[in-house]
Amino acid sequence: MKIDHLGIAVRSISDAVAFYRDALGLELTGTETVDDQGVQVALLLVGESRIELLEPVSGETPVGRFLAKRGEGLHHICYEVDDLQSKLDELKQRGTRLLEGYPRRGAEGKLVAFLHPASAHGVLVELVEKART
Repeated sequence: MKIDHLGIAVRSISDAVAFYRDALGLELTGTETVDDQGVQVALLLVGESRIELLEPVSGETPVGRFLAKRGEGLHHICYEVDDLQSKLDELKQRGTRLLEGYPRRGAEGKLVAFLHPASAHGVLVELVEKART
């Protein structure tokens, strides 16, 4: 397992990219809209991990509600796993609360799932399945 990315909720992708790319020198590797999550995403490379900037497409999305309640900032931490369904089954067996309980498509078309912050000491945890080669 490794940290795949840190998700940061922002009000403006373009403003945030200007800071992370231009001020900090991180490489912008791509942008996309993830309709299922209701966000525009920008990915920036930092070492072996990435920063994922998340701008909601509306205030009624999970990230939109997060921004309204907490403002901009760290939204989640994402860990890469080899087999997402097996990891979810293991976590369910341990009594871990899952947000949806099943994998869905996230950025870059990868399978993702979220763990409820109550099970992770207040941190929203995302798991992403390692790309198969």
